[in-house]
Amino acid sequence: MRIRRAVAGLSTLVAAAVLTACSAGGTADVRLAAETPKSTSDITTAPATTTPAKPVMAAGVPCTITATACVSLSGKQAWLLDEGKIVYGPVKIMPGKKGSTTPLGTWHVLYKEKMHLSREFDNAPMPNSVFFYNGVAFHEGSLAKYSNGCVHLSAPASLKFFSSLSKGDEVQVVR
Repeated sequence: MRIRRAVAGLSTLVAAAVLTACSAGGTADVRLAAETPKSTSDITTAPATTTPAKPVMAAGVPCTITATACVSLSGKQAWLLDEGKIVYGPVKIMPGKKGSTTPLGTWHVLYKEKMHLSREFDNAPMPNSVFFYNGVAFHEGSLAKYSNGCVHLSAPASLKFFSSLSKGDEVQVVR
């Protein structure tokens, strides 16, 4: 039985060598069948690395280093960041109430208005408005009662956010 296997293996080896030499015009190196993978399943390759990079968190805030403004709804705080470093804050905020919650996620500043008047709420003044989501902005407002989705800031904090943030800046709102 062992001899039969050895002879069969040797004949396969010789046949492979002849075929390789013939197909190469007789001038190429002769590769032995033992060195040639039998099927694609015999070929080993390094596994592809498709794991996305873990986001880098900014020190002292619950947001990543890409954020320019960070809002913690549960902590009722906000910060301004520059390249992942806190440049202002934490400041107290008042987020949206139940049923009109401030949207979680990563957004970008859409536009700013020094004195926005809310058409939705009888022309209610919204000083230093920085809109980062449709109808939702940082602005000066009460820190004693919940907003209708916006992020209320004190007068000095709203002015700082207004003067520091620019169209396109990243705003992260986390739980």
